[in-house]
Amino acid sequence: MGILYLVRHGQASLGAADYDQLSPRGQAQALRLGEYWRAQGQTFDAVITGTLRRHRQTLAGIAQGLQTRTPEVLQLPGLNEYDSHALIAAVHPQPLGPPDSPERYHQHFRLLCAALAQWMAGTISPPGMPRWSAFSAGVHAALTHVRQQHAGQNVLLVSSGGPISTAVGQVLGTQAQVTIALNMRIRNSAVTELSVSPKRLMLQTFNTLPHLAAPEYAHWVTHA
Repeated sequence: MGILYLVRHGQASLGAADYDQLSPRGQAQALRLGEYWRAQGQTFDAVITGTLRRHRQTLAGIAQGLQTRTPEVLQLPGLNEYDSHALIAAVHPQPLGPPDSPERYHQHFRLLCAALAQWMAGTISPPGMPRWSAFSAGVHAALTHVRQQHAGQNVLLVSSGGPISTAVGQVLGTQAQVTIALNMRIRNSAVTELSVSPKRLMLQTFNTLPHLAAPEYAHWVTHA
C-alpha cells in the first residue's frame, strides 16, 4: 500500500504586499523537512503541487534537503489555495489593517472562518473565486488521480491548508465546520499522510512535524 504525503507550504509572508512568497523561516522549514526525510531514507515515486509560488518554493527546499532528483512535477491548479482576502472582503467590506498585532491577527482569522462557512454554504460568492463546489471538486480530482495512477506508490503532494483540510474532510466525511477547524490548525510544513489503494484513501496521520520535533526547532513552528 502506498502513502500520499500532503505537505503544507512553509511559512509565507502574512501581512506583506505579496503573501505568496516564503519567508526565511518558511524556506528553512522546507529544507529541514527534506533533510529529515533524507535521514529516514524516504523516496517518492511521484510529486504533485499546486501552481502557487509558495508551493514551488517549498518543493525546492524539500528537494534541496533530500539531495536527490525528484520525479517530474505534476502541477494542478485544483490544489491552489482559496483567496482569503476576497473571502474576508465579502463579509467585512471595510479595510482591515495588517495582522501585525495579536488582536488584528485573531480578527483576521475570525473573519476568515466566518467567510469560509458562508462560502461553503453557498451564501457568498467572492469575486474572482470559484464556488465551493468547484474548489472541492479540484481537490477531489487530485485525490482521484493519486488513487487511480499511484496506488502502491509514495507520492509527495505540496499544497496549502485549504486544499489539504478539504482532502482530509473528503476522506473522513466531515461537516463544513470540522473542515474549517482542521484548516485553521494545519501548521507550516506539516505532513499529513493518507494510505493509498485503488479503492480508497485512509487517514494515517494529520498535521505532524517530525522534522521539527527536536527542542532546538521548537521556535520554528508557525501557523501562517
